[in-house]
Amino acid sequence: MDYTTVQIIVTVLCAVMVGFTKTGLPTLGIFVASIMAATFPARESVGLLTPILITGDIIAIMYYRKAVVWKHLFTLLPWVLAGIAVGFVVLDYISNGALSVLIGSLVLALIVVHLLRAKLESWLHISLGQSRLFAGTLGVLAGFTTMIGNAAGSIMSVYLLSKGMNKTNFVGTNAFFFFIVNVIKVPFTVYLGLIDARSLTLNAWVIPAVLVGAAIGFKVLPLIPQKYFQAIILSLAALGGLHLIFF
Repeated sequence: MDYTTVQIIVTVLCAVMVGFTKTGLPTLGIFVASIMAATFPARESVGLLTPILITGDIIAIMYYRKAVVWKHLFTLLPWVLAGIAVGFVVLDYISNGALSVLIGSLVLALIVVHLLRAKLESWLHISLGQSRLFAGTLGVLAGFTTMIGNAAGSIMSVYLLSKGMNKTNFVGTNAFFFFIVNVIKVPFTVYLGLIDARSLTLNAWVIPAVLVGAAIGFKVLPLIPQKYFQAIILSLAALGGLHLIFF
């Protein structure tokens, strides 16, 4: 079956947004995932979007290669691998509608946890930013949601915000994390038949659109005041979560 004109146009627009989200506002990625899932069958959208995301990741890591906080990545990656394995199993059984509601609910729950962080830390007598259990939980959820719907951006954002990063380190660390994770996902996605020659052909055609979006992101990020960066990230994440649940 060939792609429709609408599907091709949406993919091009999403490719522009992928470029922008990789170099500007990471949580915008959840909108891309939800738009692709609304335009294509949700499972097929995972296979179409993954190579586009990797293209954006490569552009971002080349630009932000000196802004990565490696210790935060190494702490998270083993847990992420566990989450990817769980997502691989679940993806073969879960329905498209249940998939969207599940991811959206997880995103909103984590935003609430972040906003109530001070109260939770006081009640539990721990620092979430330093908690291995908190990091491990977010790692598993990030791996799970990126495998089942390319929608781990919001979860990763909560983790990085808990580390008190500035916006440049935030974007750089986020870019390297998702490059590693998205590459790891490829064999699983191919095995499930979600990436094939047909989908890769469309991916190749939209590479210039990713480049355009990335260029816009490079220009926009320096213009965002640091004090507003966290509020923008969380607001976009919340809107994306609500969109997944209700639309």
